Amino acid sequence: MVEELSNFISRRRRVAAWLVHLFTASGAVIGLFTYFAIHQGQYIAAFWLMGAAILVDAIDGMFARWARTKEAAARIDGELLDNIIDYSNYVMAPAFLLLVSGMLPAGWVYFGTSLIVLASAYQFTQPNAKTADHFFKGFPSYWNIVVFYLFFWQTSPQFNLAIVLTLVILVFVPIKYVYPSRLDYLTHNVWLQWFMLIASILWGVATAAMLWLYPSTNRFLVILSVGYALLYVLFSLYRTFVPLEGVSLEQGKGPRVYIPKKGNKDVPADPPSG
Repeated sequence: MVEELSNFISRRRRVAAWLVHLFTASGAVIGLFTYFAIHQGQYIAAFWLMGAAILVDAIDGMFARWARTKEAAARIDGELLDNIIDYSNYVMAPAFLLLVSGMLPAGWVYFGTSLIVLASAYQFTQPNAKTADHFFKGFPSYWNIVVFYLFFWQTSPQFNLAIVLTLVILVFVPIKYVYPSRLDYLTHNVWLQWFMLIASILWGVATAAMLWLYPSTNRFLVILSVGYALLYVLFSLYRTFVPLEGVSLEQGKGPRVYIPKKGNKDVPADPPSG
């Protein structure tokens, strides 16, 4: 069926779709250079490359939906490609940095890094790792961000190990974490959606500026970066225990928005675009 539909897609759309896949795949090249930078002991350069990988991952989905890659370049499974690259950049690269940098206690470094890659392998391969209403289920393996903060504050190896063990456990705890680029079901309030999107962008800018200034620091940038992280956790916990009203998730299907009508009857409506 997909092949039949693809016959009606213009060559321009096909080229655009393949270019989007190529853009996504560039994250693998960035990951390769990240490993090399870590191997050379150039940790600042490695974090810049991890940041570049985050940027690619943050916007390639938007391009994919615009180019309709599932129809125009159906030979490539974009989601599988994205997951492979994300596992390398979000899990393996930061775990490798922890392995060689001395940021974990010497007697625990192999155990701690092994737990990271094993727990994340479980998280990445769960059918419901991303819920139908566009949330991550369980700690979404943001190990690159975690390791950056530990490196930035130069926390003790013992503290770093405690953080690693805590987050490994949270991989298996069914808390819903906000998917920053898919805010359709975070709230019905469009202004709040825009606020969260802009806050995510500001977090990226502030965190990049922190890396640029390192080893110097700027209190305002730190507050902005950490403040967003706390806001992210609070939103995630809130939506875990207080699901968005008016949304019903059916088994095997995506979200459906219900609009109350007279007589206490609910009529399904089309889900929001995006």
